[in-house]
Amino acid sequence: MSFIITILAALLVFSAVIAIHEFGHFTVAKLCGIQVNEFSIGMGPVLWKKNHKGTQYSLRALPVGGFVALEGEESPESQQAEAAHTVQEQPAPETEASVQSTGVPLNEAPVWQRALVMVAGAVMNFVLGFVVLVVLIAAQNEPITSKTIYAIQDGALCGQTGLQAGDKVLAVNGRRCFVANDILYELVRTRSYSADFTVLRDGQKVQLPGVQFDTWQDEQGETHMSIGFSVYGLEKTPSNVLREAGNSVLYYGRIVFTSLVDLVRGRESINNLSGPVGIVSAIGQAASYGWQDLLELLALITVNLGILNLLPFPALDGGKVVFLVIEGVTGHAVPEKLQSMLTLATFGLLFGLMIFATYNDILRLITGTV
Repeated sequence: MSFIITILAALLVFSAVIAIHEFGHFTVAKLCGIQVNEFSIGMGPVLWKKNHKGTQYSLRALPVGGFVALEGEESPESQQAEAAHTVQEQPAPETEASVQSTGVPLNEAPVWQRALVMVAGAVMNFVLGFVVLVVLIAAQNEPITSKTIYAIQDGALCGQTGLQAGDKVLAVNGRRCFVANDILYELVRTRSYSADFTVLRDGQKVQLPGVQFDTWQDEQGETHMSIGFSVYGLEKTPSNVLREAGNSVLYYGRIVFTSLVDLVRGRESINNLSGPVGIVSAIGQAASYGWQDLLELLALITVNLGILNLLPFPALDGGKVVFLVIEGVTGHAVPEKLQSMLTLATFGLLFGLMIFATYNDILRLITGTV
């Protein structure tokens, strides 16, 4: 039973984040007058389809996301849909109005419109994350956790080295804190059990360098940090809920970006990468805890997808935007052959990373390690 729940939950999460991403491309393409040959929910064989105003809307057998096929786009789905659309443009007279093209090819649209289409998918991922977080924050029984210190524990080292009750934490180690979890995230990353704080105290911004924290050891001899202070709760008013959801999207986004930077710098091991198997396992675990944990993981995954798609790599939307910026500045498009070579090379690299991450996932499942 748990296996079935894991599969269903994984399909829900993957379908939601990919379908909303493609819906972003679709919506902006339509608004810009670009010809959309097909908008599909799911992949594989077609179960249902309908032509409307020059676009085929389809439902496919495999519920793992979807795709948007734009006229003039260099992708297998788009080229296949374009070929089918070309055939359909010579129909019987009674059906002609429903299948004729209503827009221009993507490659004939202005550069700025093409760039908007490319970034729209990631933007919709952020919107999905925001909506999910609004639901989660509004549904939780506890008040919203603030960044303002309520009390310092008696004798706590952090109180002796700078922090005071009433301080509102603005930044830790120079990084702005959007939500309370930012404070914990930055403290976990510190290796000296001390951190530089920027706080708002009596209306003034105050710098507190070298705030130290108490430590304790568990039975295995591992050293842990003791935070030593508690914070106020905030009433769940509509404005507070919306503000917290927006700041939480920024929090998740920075976690993703910081993790990538740590990976490149060698601070995090490449062995910690997770692939599809690891993500499915995490989704199943979250689903076993309840719908709130599943939605929280959905928010993290959709923001993750949005950030990754904006990276300036040729195989991703961010790489396509880079090509478009070059075209906009120079007045000449990057040669298609060069774009294809770079895209193929990046796909190879990403595929290799996915295989390596999947190997790590399977190894963790076999050994029982997390």
